[in-house]
Amino acid sequence: MAGFTQLFVPGPTNVPEVVRQAMNMPMEDMRAPDYPTFTRGLFADLMKVFRNETGRVFIFPSSGTGAWESAITNTLSPGDRVLMARFGQFSHLWVDMAERLGLDVDVVDVEWGTGCPVEIYAERLLQDKEHRIKAVFVTHNETATGVTSDVAGVRAALDAARHPALLFADGVSSIGSIDFRQEDWGVDCAVSGSQKGFMLPPGLGFLSVSQKALAAAKAAGHKRCYFSFEDQIRANDTGYFPYTPAVQLLRGLRVALDLLFEEGLEAVFERHNRLATGVRKAVEAWGLKLCAKEAKWNSDTVSAVLVPEGIDSAEIVRRAHYGYQTSLGVGLNKVAGKVFRIGHLGWVNDVMMCGAISAAEMALRDCGVKIQPGSGVGAALEHYRLSAQPSLAKAA
Repeated sequence: MAGFTQLFVPGPTNVPEVVRQAMNMPMEDMRAPDYPTFTRGLFADLMKVFRNETGRVFIFPSSGTGAWESAITNTLSPGDRVLMARFGQFSHLWVDMAERLGLDVDVVDVEWGTGCPVEIYAERLLQDKEHRIKAVFVTHNETATGVTSDVAGVRAALDAARHPALLFADGVSSIGSIDFRQEDWGVDCAVSGSQKGFMLPPGLGFLSVSQKALAAAKAAGHKRCYFSFEDQIRANDTGYFPYTPAVQLLRGLRVALDLLFEEGLEAVFERHNRLATGVRKAVEAWGLKLCAKEAKWNSDTVSAVLVPEGIDSAEIVRRAHYGYQTSLGVGLNKVAGKVFRIGHLGWVNDVMMCGAISAAEMALRDCGVKIQPGSGVGAALEHYRLSAQPSLAKAA
Protein backbone atom coordinates (compact mmCIF):
# COMPACT_ATOMS: atom_id res chain seq x y z
CA MET A 1 0.00 0.00 0.00
CA ALA A 2 1.17 3.52 -0.74
CA GLY A 3 2.33 5.89 1.98
CA PHE A 4 3.47 5.23 5.51
CA THR A 5 1.76 3.21 8.21
CA GLN A 6 1.04 5.80 10.87
CA LEU A 7 2.22 5.03 14.39
CA PHE A 8 0.06 6.28 17.25
CA VAL A 9 0.60 3.69 19.94
CA PRO A 10 1.96 5.04 23.25
CA GLY A 11 5.36 3.49 22.51
CA PRO A 12 7.41 2.78 20.59
CA THR A 13 6.90 6.26 19.20
CA ASN A 14 7.92 7.93 15.96
CA VAL A 15 11.67 8.31 15.51
CA PRO A 16 12.69 11.64 13.94
CA GLU A 17 14.56 11.20 10.69
CA VAL A 18 17.57 13.09 12.02
CA VAL A 19 17.76 10.65 14.95
CA ARG A 20 17.41 7.65 12.65
CA GLN A 21 20.18 8.95 10.44
CA ALA A 22 22.45 9.46 13.44
CA MET A 23 22.14 5.74 14.19
CA ASN A 24 22.87 4.78 10.57
CA MET A 25 26.62 4.69 11.09
CA PRO A 26 29.54 2.29 10.89
CA MET A 27 30.16 0.35 14.09
CA GLU A 28 32.54 2.09 16.47
CA ASP A 29 34.89 1.17 19.27
CA MET A 30 33.15 1.77 22.61
CA ARG A 31 36.55 1.61 24.32
CA ALA A 32 38.28 4.13 22.08
CA PRO A 33 40.33 6.71 24.02
CA ASP A 34 38.09 9.57 22.89
CA TYR A 35 34.78 7.83 23.68
CA PRO A 36 34.39 9.53 27.11
CA THR A 37 34.19 12.94 25.42
CA PHE A 38 30.92 11.69 23.93
CA THR A 39 29.43 9.72 26.85
CA ARG A 40 30.01 12.34 29.54
CA GLY A 41 27.79 14.77 27.66
CA LEU A 42 25.03 12.16 27.54
CA PHE A 43 25.10 11.63 31.30
CA ALA A 44 25.07 15.36 31.98
CA ASP A 45 22.21 16.08 29.60
CA LEU A 46 20.08 13.16 30.78
CA MET A 47 20.36 14.62 34.27
CA LYS A 48 18.85 17.84 32.89
CA VAL A 49 15.83 16.00 31.44
CA PHE A 50 15.18 14.24 34.75
CA ARG A 51 15.92 17.54 36.55
CA ASN A 52 18.30 15.73 38.84
CA GLU A 53 20.92 18.17 40.11
CA THR A 54 22.82 16.24 42.77
CA GLY A 55 22.54 12.53 41.97
CA ARG A 56 23.54 10.60 38.89
CA VAL A 57 22.00 8.76 35.96
CA PHE A 58 22.59 5.26 34.60
CA ILE A 59 22.03 4.03 31.04
CA PHE A 60 21.34 0.32 30.66
CA PRO A 61 21.06 -1.65 27.40
CA SER A 62 17.55 -2.77 28.39
CA SER A 63 13.93 -1.71 28.41
CA GLY A 64 12.53 0.38 31.24
CA THR A 65 11.82 -2.88 33.04
CA GLY A 66 15.56 -3.37 33.47
CA ALA A 67 15.79 0.03 35.12
CA TRP A 68 12.93 -0.99 37.44
CA GLU A 69 14.91 -4.05 38.47
CA SER A 70 18.07 -2.03 38.99
CA ALA A 71 16.28 0.41 41.28
CA ILE A 72 14.89 -2.39 43.44
CA THR A 73 17.92 -4.66 43.67
CA ASN A 74 20.42 -1.89 44.37
CA THR A 75 18.57 -0.01 47.09
CA LEU A 76 16.44 -2.64 48.89
CA SER A 77 16.88 -6.02 50.55
CA PRO A 78 14.74 -9.18 50.33
CA GLY A 79 11.90 -8.91 52.82
CA ASP A 80 11.84 -5.11 52.87
CA ARG A 81 8.34 -3.67 53.09
CA VAL A 82 7.28 -1.36 50.26
CA LEU A 83 4.11 0.59 49.54
CA MET A 84 2.68 0.34 46.01
CA ALA A 85 -0.58 1.09 44.20
CA ARG A 86 -2.09 -0.95 41.38
CA PHE A 87 -4.36 0.87 38.93
CA GLY A 88 -3.30 -0.33 35.48
CA GLN A 89 -1.24 -2.90 33.64
CA PHE A 90 2.14 -1.28 34.21
CA SER A 91 1.64 -0.52 37.89
CA HIS A 92 0.51 -4.16 38.12
CA LEU A 93 3.72 -5.36 36.46
CA TRP A 94 5.81 -3.28 38.85
CA VAL A 95 4.00 -4.88 41.80
CA ASP A 96 4.61 -8.30 40.25
CA MET A 97 8.34 -7.61 39.92
CA ALA A 98 8.60 -6.42 43.52
CA GLU A 99 6.86 -9.55 44.77
CA ARG A 100 9.00 -11.86 42.61
CA LEU A 101 12.15 -10.15 43.90
CA GLY A 102 11.16 -11.02 47.45
CA LEU A 103 9.84 -7.72 48.77
CA ASP A 104 7.00 -7.52 51.30
CA VAL A 105 4.55 -5.54 49.17
CA ASP A 106 1.70 -3.54 50.71
CA VAL A 107 -0.52 -3.19 47.62
CA VAL A 108 -3.26 -0.60 47.44
CA ASP A 109 -5.69 -1.67 44.71
CA VAL A 110 -7.73 1.19 43.31
CA GLU A 111 -10.12 1.51 40.39
CA TRP A 112 -8.53 1.45 36.95
CA GLY A 113 -9.00 4.90 35.52
CA THR A 114 -7.87 6.57 38.73
CA GLY A 115 -4.29 7.19 39.82
CA CYS A 116 -2.03 6.87 42.80
CA PRO A 117 -4.16 7.21 45.97
CA VAL A 118 -2.17 9.94 47.73
CA GLU A 119 -4.59 10.13 50.66
CA ILE A 120 -4.30 6.39 51.37
CA TYR A 121 -0.52 6.60 51.05
CA ALA A 122 -0.49 9.48 53.55
CA GLU A 123 -2.55 7.45 56.01
CA ARG A 124 -0.34 4.35 55.69
CA LEU A 125 2.80 6.41 56.15
CA LEU A 126 1.46 8.14 59.27
CA GLN A 127 0.50 4.74 60.72
CA ASP A 128 3.98 3.33 60.06
CA LYS A 129 5.53 4.63 63.27
CA GLU A 130 8.33 2.05 63.17
CA HIS A 131 9.25 3.00 59.60
CA ARG A 132 8.96 -0.55 58.32
CA ILE A 133 8.13 0.81 54.84
CA LYS A 134 11.46 1.22 53.08
CA ALA A 135 10.23 2.55 49.74
CA VAL A 136 7.11 4.08 48.21
CA PHE A 137 6.39 3.47 44.51
CA VAL A 138 4.44 5.73 42.16
CA THR A 139 3.62 5.03 38.51
CA HIS A 140 3.74 8.60 37.27
CA ASN A 141 1.95 7.83 34.01
CA GLU A 142 -0.12 4.64 33.68
CA THR A 143 0.02 3.90 29.98
CA ALA A 144 -2.76 1.30 30.00
CA THR A 145 -5.46 3.66 31.23
CA GLY A 146 -4.16 7.09 30.24
CA VAL A 147 -3.75 8.30 33.81
CA THR A 148 -1.12 10.61 35.32
CA SER A 149 -0.52 10.61 39.08
CA ASP A 150 0.65 13.25 41.53
CA VAL A 151 4.26 12.43 42.41
CA ALA A 152 4.73 15.73 44.22
CA GLY A 153 1.71 14.87 46.36
CA VAL A 154 3.31 11.60 47.44
CA ARG A 155 6.49 13.47 48.38
CA ALA A 156 4.36 15.86 50.44
CA ALA A 157 2.76 12.87 52.22
CA LEU A 158 6.20 11.46 53.03
CA ASP A 159 7.37 14.80 54.36
CA ALA A 160 4.22 15.35 56.41
CA ALA A 161 4.70 11.96 58.07
CA ARG A 162 8.44 12.65 58.48
CA HIS A 163 8.97 9.26 56.90
CA PRO A 164 12.43 8.27 55.64
CA ALA A 165 11.27 5.84 52.93
CA LEU A 166 12.77 6.08 49.47
CA LEU A 167 10.49 7.41 46.71
CA PHE A 168 10.46 5.56 43.37
CA ALA A 169 8.74 6.90 40.24
CA ASP A 170 8.04 5.06 37.00
CA GLY A 171 8.32 7.77 34.35
CA VAL A 172 8.66 5.51 31.32
CA SER A 173 5.80 7.20 29.43
CA SER A 174 6.12 10.63 31.04
CA ILE A 175 9.72 11.81 31.38
CA GLY A 176 10.66 13.92 28.40
CA SER A 177 6.99 14.61 27.63
CA ILE A 178 5.28 15.62 30.89
CA ASP A 179 6.70 17.89 33.57
CA PHE A 180 8.87 15.84 35.93
CA ARG A 181 11.07 17.35 38.66
CA GLN A 182 13.18 14.75 40.39
CA GLU A 183 15.12 17.09 42.66
CA ASP A 184 12.16 19.27 43.62
CA TRP A 185 9.92 16.28 44.29
CA GLY A 186 12.55 14.33 46.20
CA VAL A 187 12.37 11.29 43.93
CA ASP A 188 15.14 8.83 44.76
CA CYS A 189 14.84 6.47 41.79
CA ALA A 190 13.24 7.68 38.54
CA VAL A 191 12.86 5.19 35.70
CA SER A 192 12.37 5.82 31.99
CA GLY A 193 13.06 4.22 28.61
CA SER A 194 14.21 5.23 25.16
CA GLN A 195 11.10 4.42 23.12
CA LYS A 196 8.66 7.04 24.46
CA GLY A 197 9.38 10.74 24.95
CA PHE A 198 13.04 10.22 24.08
CA MET A 199 11.98 9.41 20.50
CA LEU A 200 14.30 6.41 20.04
CA PRO A 201 13.82 2.72 19.28
CA PRO A 202 13.42 0.44 22.31
CA GLY A 203 16.64 -0.73 23.91
CA LEU A 204 17.81 1.81 26.50
CA GLY A 205 16.67 1.88 30.12
CA PHE A 206 17.35 5.07 32.08
CA LEU A 207 17.59 5.24 35.86
CA SER A 208 18.20 8.57 37.57
CA VAL A 209 19.05 8.28 41.26
CA SER A 210 19.50 10.59 44.23
CA GLN A 211 22.37 10.69 46.69
CA LYS A 212 20.02 9.03 49.19
CA ALA A 213 19.53 6.10 46.79
CA LEU A 214 23.28 5.82 46.26
CA ALA A 215 23.78 5.67 50.01
CA ALA A 216 21.05 3.02 50.34
CA ALA A 217 22.85 0.91 47.74
CA LYS A 218 25.83 0.51 50.08
CA ALA A 219 23.68 -1.27 52.67
CA ALA A 220 21.14 -3.08 50.45
CA GLY A 221 21.22 -6.87 50.64
CA HIS A 222 19.97 -7.86 47.20
CA LYS A 223 22.42 -9.62 44.91
CA ARG A 224 22.91 -7.88 41.59
CA CYS A 225 25.22 -8.10 38.64
CA TYR A 226 24.09 -6.78 35.24
CA PHE A 227 22.18 -3.90 36.83
CA SER A 228 24.70 -3.10 39.56
CA PHE A 229 25.16 0.54 40.55
CA GLU A 230 28.70 -0.22 41.67
CA ASP A 231 29.76 -1.62 38.31
CA GLN A 232 28.13 1.26 36.44
CA ILE A 233 29.72 3.90 38.66
CA ARG A 234 33.17 2.40 38.37
CA ALA A 235 32.99 2.35 34.57
CA ASN A 236 30.93 5.52 34.04
CA ASP A 237 33.38 7.58 36.10
CA THR A 238 35.94 6.91 33.37
CA GLY A 239 33.43 7.57 30.56
CA TYR A 240 32.86 3.91 29.73
CA PHE A 241 30.40 1.11 30.53
CA PRO A 242 30.93 -2.17 32.40
CA TYR A 243 29.85 -4.16 29.33
CA THR A 244 29.05 -3.52 25.68
CA PRO A 245 26.68 -0.55 25.40
CA ALA A 246 24.09 -0.07 22.64
CA VAL A 247 26.46 2.18 20.73
CA GLN A 248 24.16 3.18 17.87
CA LEU A 249 21.26 3.93 20.21
CA LEU A 250 23.59 6.17 22.20
CA ARG A 251 24.38 8.15 19.03
CA GLY A 252 20.64 8.50 18.45
CA LEU A 253 20.18 9.57 22.06
CA ARG A 254 22.64 12.41 21.55
CA VAL A 255 20.55 13.86 18.71
CA ALA A 256 17.24 13.20 20.51
CA LEU A 257 18.48 15.15 23.54
CA ASP A 258 19.57 17.98 21.25
CA LEU A 259 16.06 18.10 19.79
CA LEU A 260 14.48 18.29 23.25
CA PHE A 261 16.77 21.11 24.31
CA GLU A 262 16.37 22.97 21.02
CA GLU A 263 12.60 23.01 21.49
CA GLY A 264 12.95 23.62 25.22
CA LEU A 265 11.54 21.27 27.85
CA GLU A 266 8.76 23.66 28.87
CA ALA A 267 7.74 24.01 25.22
CA VAL A 268 7.79 20.21 24.86
CA PHE A 269 5.43 19.88 27.82
CA GLU A 270 3.14 22.58 26.44
CA ARG A 271 3.05 20.89 23.02
CA HIS A 272 2.08 17.58 24.58
CA ASN A 273 -0.71 19.26 26.52
CA ARG A 274 -2.02 20.95 23.35
CA LEU A 275 -2.00 17.71 21.41
CA ALA A 276 -3.64 15.77 24.23
CA THR A 277 -6.33 18.43 24.64
CA GLY A 278 -7.19 18.11 20.94
CA VAL A 279 -7.63 14.36 21.31
CA ARG A 280 -9.81 14.85 24.38
CA LYS A 281 -11.97 17.34 22.49
CA ALA A 282 -12.38 14.77 19.70
CA VAL A 283 -13.44 12.08 22.17
CA GLU A 284 -15.98 14.44 23.70
CA ALA A 285 -17.34 15.33 20.24
CA TRP A 286 -17.78 11.62 19.49
CA GLY A 287 -19.93 11.33 22.61
CA LEU A 288 -17.44 8.91 24.17
CA LYS A 289 -15.50 9.00 27.43
CA LEU A 290 -11.93 8.44 28.51
CA CYS A 291 -10.90 5.64 30.82
CA ALA A 292 -9.52 8.33 33.17
CA LYS A 293 -12.35 8.91 35.66
CA GLU A 294 -11.69 12.60 36.24
CA ALA A 295 -9.96 15.38 34.36
CA LYS A 296 -7.28 15.58 37.05
CA TRP A 297 -6.08 12.12 35.98
CA ASN A 298 -5.89 12.91 32.24
CA SER A 299 -2.57 11.99 30.67
CA ASP A 300 -0.88 14.27 28.16
CA THR A 301 0.92 11.34 26.50
CA VAL A 302 -1.83 8.76 25.91
CA SER A 303 -5.62 8.73 25.85
CA ALA A 304 -7.47 5.49 26.56
CA VAL A 305 -10.91 5.79 24.95
CA LEU A 306 -13.84 3.76 26.27
CA VAL A 307 -16.00 2.18 23.58
CA PRO A 308 -19.77 1.61 23.88
CA GLU A 309 -21.17 -1.60 25.32
CA GLY A 310 -21.22 -4.38 22.74
CA ILE A 311 -18.28 -2.97 20.75
CA ASP A 312 -14.92 -4.76 20.83
CA SER A 313 -12.17 -2.16 21.03
CA ALA A 314 -9.66 -4.64 19.60
CA GLU A 315 -11.71 -4.70 16.39
CA ILE A 316 -11.40 -0.91 16.16
CA VAL A 317 -7.62 -1.24 16.42
CA ARG A 318 -7.60 -3.98 13.77
CA ARG A 319 -9.78 -1.92 11.45
CA ALA A 320 -7.56 1.15 11.82
CA HIS A 321 -4.48 -0.93 11.05
CA TYR A 322 -5.72 -2.91 8.07
CA GLY A 323 -8.14 -0.36 6.68
CA TYR A 324 -6.35 2.91 7.29
CA GLN A 325 -2.68 2.02 7.86
CA THR A 326 -2.74 3.48 11.35
CA SER A 327 -1.56 1.72 14.50
CA LEU A 328 -3.54 2.52 17.65
CA GLY A 329 -3.03 0.88 21.03
CA VAL A 330 -5.14 -2.03 22.26
CA GLY A 331 -6.66 -2.33 25.72
CA LEU A 332 -4.63 -4.32 28.23
CA ASN A 333 -5.62 -6.67 31.03
CA LYS A 334 -8.80 -5.44 32.78
CA VAL A 335 -9.59 -2.97 30.01
CA ALA A 336 -8.90 -5.35 27.11
CA GLY A 337 -11.75 -5.06 24.60
CA LYS A 338 -13.08 -1.99 26.43
CA VAL A 339 -10.65 0.75 25.38
CA PHE A 340 -8.40 1.65 22.50
CA ARG A 341 -5.49 3.99 23.03
CA ILE A 342 -4.21 6.96 21.05
CA GLY A 343 -0.60 7.81 21.77
CA HIS A 344 0.23 11.50 21.50
CA LEU A 345 3.81 11.69 22.68
CA GLY A 346 7.23 12.14 21.23
CA TRP A 347 7.86 13.43 17.73
CA VAL A 348 4.27 14.41 16.83
CA ASN A 349 2.50 17.61 15.80
CA ASP A 350 -1.01 18.94 15.19
CA VAL A 351 -1.50 17.62 11.67
CA MET A 352 -0.16 14.19 12.57
CA MET A 353 -2.68 14.01 15.42
CA CYS A 354 -5.48 15.00 13.05
CA GLY A 355 -4.52 11.97 10.96
CA ALA A 356 -4.69 9.69 14.00
CA ILE A 357 -8.08 11.06 15.01
CA SER A 358 -9.34 10.65 11.43
CA ALA A 359 -8.31 6.99 11.32
CA ALA A 360 -9.85 6.35 14.74
CA GLU A 361 -13.08 8.05 13.69
CA MET A 362 -13.37 5.99 10.50
CA ALA A 363 -12.60 2.77 12.37
CA LEU A 364 -15.19 3.60 15.04
CA ARG A 365 -17.87 4.13 12.39
CA ASP A 366 -16.84 0.95 10.56
CA CYS A 367 -17.33 -0.97 13.80
CA GLY A 368 -20.83 0.39 14.34
CA VAL A 369 -20.23 3.23 16.77
CA LYS A 370 -22.84 5.91 16.11
CA ILE A 371 -20.90 9.13 15.74
CA GLN A 372 -21.35 12.10 13.43
CA PRO A 373 -18.82 11.99 10.55
CA GLY A 374 -16.15 14.62 11.02
CA SER A 375 -17.21 15.51 14.55
CA GLY A 376 -14.04 14.46 16.32
CA VAL A 377 -11.71 15.63 13.60
CA GLY A 378 -13.48 18.99 13.43
CA ALA A 379 -13.26 19.55 17.18
CA ALA A 380 -9.58 18.67 17.24
CA LEU A 381 -8.50 20.71 14.25
CA GLU A 382 -10.33 23.79 15.51
CA HIS A 383 -8.56 23.45 18.85
CA TYR A 384 -5.20 23.04 17.12
CA ARG A 385 -5.88 25.99 14.82
CA LEU A 386 -6.87 28.37 17.60
CA SER A 387 -4.24 27.26 20.10
CA ALA A 388 -1.53 27.67 17.46
CA GLN A 389 -2.33 31.38 16.95
CA PRO A 390 0.08 32.73 19.60
CA SER A 391 2.93 30.76 18.04
CA LEU A 392 1.96 31.89 14.57
CA ALA A 393 1.82 35.51 15.68
CA LYS A 394 5.23 35.19 17.33
CA ALA A 395 6.70 33.64 14.18
CA ALA A 396 5.29 36.47 12.03
